Amino acid sequence: MKIRTGIEKLGKGMILLIFSIFTIFPFVWMILSALKTKAEIMDVRSFFPAEFQWHNFYQVIFESPLLRYVGNSLFVSVITLALQIVTGAMIAYAIVFMNFKGKKALFAVIMGTYMLPTAATYIPSYIILANWNLLNTFTGLIISNCVSIFGIFLLRQAFMQVPMGLIEAARIDGASSWKILWRVVCPMTKSSFITFGLMNFITCYNSYMWPSLITDADEKMMVSQGLRKFFIEGGAYGTEWPLVMAGSTLIVLPLLILFAFTQKWFINGIGGDTGMKG
Repeated sequence: MKIRTGIEKLGKGMILLIFSIFTIFPFVWMILSALKTKAEIMDVRSFFPAEFQWHNFYQVIFESPLLRYVGNSLFVSVITLALQIVTGAMIAYAIVFMNFKGKKALFAVIMGTYMLPTAATYIPSYIILANWNLLNTFTGLIISNCVSIFGIFLLRQAFMQVPMGLIEAARIDGASSWKILWRVVCPMTKSSFITFGLMNFITCYNSYMWPSLITDADEKMMVSQGLRKFFIEGGAYGTEWPLVMAGSTLIVLPLLILFAFTQKWFINGIGGDTGMKG
């Protein structure tokens, strides 16, 4: 029995190891490529660089505008996410804990919009921002993404796990809906908030198509735009692939750090854990 258990554990460990290698390989390859010369990258026979080219990172950090683009993306993503959390939480709270006519119809409409292809909203959204003179502005990027349908759905599912008795008790104690949301419901569904925040932050940070449509000024570009324009599209560095890889490494770094600090709550949120005990 012990031998069988040991074999099962070894088998599971080997499977996880294999999947881990496949998962981490692109990141390892990207970092090693950032430390190669262009000729070494084109030579598929050389996996490791003959000599580490640390100056590739120096060029990207100090001789290109990439850090400014990272700052732009972080700024827009943080503000956008804060608005998405507030709007998503308020709408989800209203749908779950408040009684009003048309509540089910409202939720059906919200979920119906989630089924629309994102590209179908580009033209009307562009026209609205143009009429408001918000093209080529951070404000236009932020307000055009200040509501997340995915976030509303995720938080609604989490809020439905909160006992209604706690909400009624808080109302009897005189708490307003705003206080109930942030002091009762939010702490009990913390994992879902973190999951929502992490996924939407990554989506906003990596966004390329929509920012490319409404911003073309260099000082307003996001990381995906800047990386393509200055390192790939015949811009400042043409197709210098070592610089592309070095820039990609710096772009991914904030996301890896963020996930490292939030993975525990992220996994709990995916699993539907609301932090409540039975």
